[in-house]
Amino acid sequence: MRTVYVNGEFLPEDQARISIFDRGFLFADGVYEVTSVLGGKLVDFPGHAARLTRSLDALDMRSPVPEEDLLAIHRDLIARNGIEDGLVYLQVTRGAADRDFLYPPDDTPPTLVLFTQAKPGLADNPLARTGMSVITIPDRRWGRRDIKTVQLLYPSMGKMMARAEGADDAWMVEDGHVTEGTSNNAYIVKDGTIVTRQLGEEILHGITRRAVLGFAREAQMRVEERPFTVEEARAADEAFITSASSFVTPVVRIDGTAVGDGTPGPVAARLREIYMEESRKAAI
Repeated sequence: MRTVYVNGEFLPEDQARISIFDRGFLFADGVYEVTSVLGGKLVDFPGHAARLTRSLDALDMRSPVPEEDLLAIHRDLIARNGIEDGLVYLQVTRGAADRDFLYPPDDTPPTLVLFTQAKPGLADNPLARTGMSVITIPDRRWGRRDIKTVQLLYPSMGKMMARAEGADDAWMVEDGHVTEGTSNNAYIVKDGTIVTRQLGEEILHGITRRAVLGFAREAQMRVEERPFTVEEARAADEAFITSASSFVTPVVRIDGTAVGDGTPGPVAARLREIYMEESRKAAI
């Protein structure tokens, strides 16, 4: 049985309890992060911690613990649960208070929850070799997608829409342009140039995205940060996604149409190779 962390305590998962008045439950008033674990070490923890702070600040929510304590909790959970490859999920909510649309008093303690997920072979996902398929769906989320909130209902619906069509995931589209995947950032490659939407309130500021684009530029690859259309994506030479749990994964079909020759391309393969190598070296 897993050990989880709830508000200062390490507990067996079946003993973990959260108030029914928690604002995460009542209002989706919370933020989260997911950090990958490879070889028992955390991948890009400083990036995830920095984005957590950004999300909390955007919602006028205070951090429940200092960053160094958060790192210690992550490491303790990894050790207690014997995680070699997997994920650490963290969620912070505004805490428990009587139901009211107004925020509770400033001294209301925030809720902090962490748990692990064992994912043996996380770095060896078969989709990295075969490529994945996506469908396109309208982007019907709220406007502040750059804040990593727990409002994940529509992305969950999108994944179910993809499954219903025999696809692996969905890319969301607004005004004819791809915003991002349901839980990942989206990219295409055309004539050797990597194209991905620029940062803004329309997409999540992916930690893996930042690292991968940095590695791409260091490798002298051309990068354009701009919106791209669904038509551009279907006509691209390659496509791929990035996320903390899938790293770099090629996309080989969009709405049933093959991307390029329908097999993973060299740019995505090289970026995955670089990212995995550098991430393992930098993991803490």
